Amino acid sequence: MVSTVFSKDFRRYWLLGLLAVGVAIVLSSCNPRLYRTSAAQVPQLVDFTLSDPKSFNYALINEDPSVATLMYEGLITENGLTGAVEPALAESWKIAEDKKRIEFTLRPGLKWSDGEPLTVEDVLFTFQDIFLNPAIPTDIQDVLRIGKNRVFPSVRKVDDRRIEFTTPEPFAPFLRVLGLAILPKHILQEAVKTKGSDGNPVFLSTWGTGTDPKKIICNGPYVLDGYATSQRVIFRRNPHYWRKDAQGNAQPYIERIVWSVVENQNTALLQFRSGGQDISEPIRPEDFTLLKQEEKRGKFTLHMGGPRPITTFMAFNLNQGRRKGKPLVDPIKSKWFNNVKFRQAVAYAIDRDKMNNNIYRGLGALVESIIMEQSPYYQPPQPEKAYGFDPKKSKQLLTEAGFKYDANGQLSDAEGHRVRFNLITNAGNTVREASIAQIKQDLGAIGMQVDLTPINFNTMIDKLDNTIDWDAYLMAMGNSREPNSGSNIWSPEGSSHNFNQPSLPGKPIENRVVADWEAEIGRLYIEGAQELDETKRKVIYGKIQQIAHENLPWITLMNARVMAAVRDRVEGVNYPELGRALWNIQDLRVVD
Repeated sequence: MVSTVFSKDFRRYWLLGLLAVGVAIVLSSCNPRLYRTSAAQVPQLVDFTLSDPKSFNYALINEDPSVATLMYEGLITENGLTGAVEPALAESWKIAEDKKRIEFTLRPGLKWSDGEPLTVEDVLFTFQDIFLNPAIPTDIQDVLRIGKNRVFPSVRKVDDRRIEFTTPEPFAPFLRVLGLAILPKHILQEAVKTKGSDGNPVFLSTWGTGTDPKKIICNGPYVLDGYATSQRVIFRRNPHYWRKDAQGNAQPYIERIVWSVVENQNTALLQFRSGGQDISEPIRPEDFTLLKQEEKRGKFTLHMGGPRPITTFMAFNLNQGRRKGKPLVDPIKSKWFNNVKFRQAVAYAIDRDKMNNNIYRGLGALVESIIMEQSPYYQPPQPEKAYGFDPKKSKQLLTEAGFKYDANGQLSDAEGHRVRFNLITNAGNTVREASIAQIKQDLGAIGMQVDLTPINFNTMIDKLDNTIDWDAYLMAMGNSREPNSGSNIWSPEGSSHNFNQPSLPGKPIENRVVADWEAEIGRLYIEGAQELDETKRKVIYGKIQQIAHENLPWITLMNARVMAAVRDRVEGVNYPELGRALWNIQDLRVVD
């Protein structure tokens, strides 16, 4: 998928022992190459996704992969190889001496996919009327809030090609924030202004997945050309995209991209091995050896980078609030979950080396921080303070916290309640399913009973964001070199602060409690964004990592290395350390 400044990553396992005839039935029934007809022999690339899109509305999308990665661009972008900020819709920018103002100059002649001009008015509309509009609840607002008072920046038109953003105080990450997509005023303005019967802007129900894809206007390298639920998403080259190569040829070169919607990673692997897909990313560790043996015969190339730019973790529901007078979390369980020694005991009980050897096939990387390893602000704990596998330490901490063991080694709290909770993850991601199975076994060894529930990804997100009906979950969250991209996770009022979800519009929570350490992390995130001195910023983010390590809102686990298999017919792949084989989709060609 095309690289964007912000991304969240949730993706892909395979099935052994199928008879050849069974494999043939599966592959012939869902081979994406069969979408191509004799009348439509165009350069085409086939990828896959594990779930259907939840929305086609950029401001409301909270998933990865997302259709927006191919359909939209912002003023700037990041180079997938170097992480450097590069021009996109803006040809240049200028930062004022006071570090509070950035002036962008748009490229001349920009157009929307319907041929209408893309102007400064669209940039102004996108920020003022959508991203900064309190009537439109979007996660984007979290990364735009600045300082202790969480004030929004202001934006003004300078002239027909220049636009200026002003922050209330110096804000170190601000330039990268402006990689947010620009949206079409001439299409969406009326939907923002018009109120529905519920009193909310019609925009909130605009461009849902029931919309005719051809009516969605964008500015990126591709437009939506078709969507069949649980089958495929089809993109077509945007004829009005601005990029041209050194010889003046229009980009991108690939005419069509198809995402095959598959039920799980097993099916995805089968489709790739059959030749039905051009890319398999990410590759699970257990698939690497198999694919390596087939690399030459299958006419594809395996690419390997560093640890995935995500944080894989387990988290407990720390929310002590109520909704309509009813506790969101069983008060008995809530007391356990909010005891830091309980969380630390769980961390010590998980055998990450076994997880690496058995699930990641020795290709895993230990995650020791909420900030990713490739960030210049990464500071892992000292070895003596790391949560190594130590069941005796786990039991000691639980005993100190008042828990008790019976003659059979089963754990109960001081009031005699058996320690039992439910652990969820997204079904179809078999690495995560295998991980929770091991966690169940590891925690069983210290007397806890863990019930496992793999569920549909969208159902899981609804539990985390809306119903808050969960005990513990295992997930991976996208990360970037700039820690402030996670401010919506770590601010106590952030919309993705899932381990202690705040009240959101239309979803009030009563009597919610924010712990002192939790508030301190939020305060330090603000301070880190205010500080322009890199050395001082590193100190601030070091404190954040230390607090998170001690209090464990996330119990970090293992990451795989980023790996991809790409057909040799796809030319121009330049695989980054952080992964995403198609980050430079505009430069790639398909040669049959």
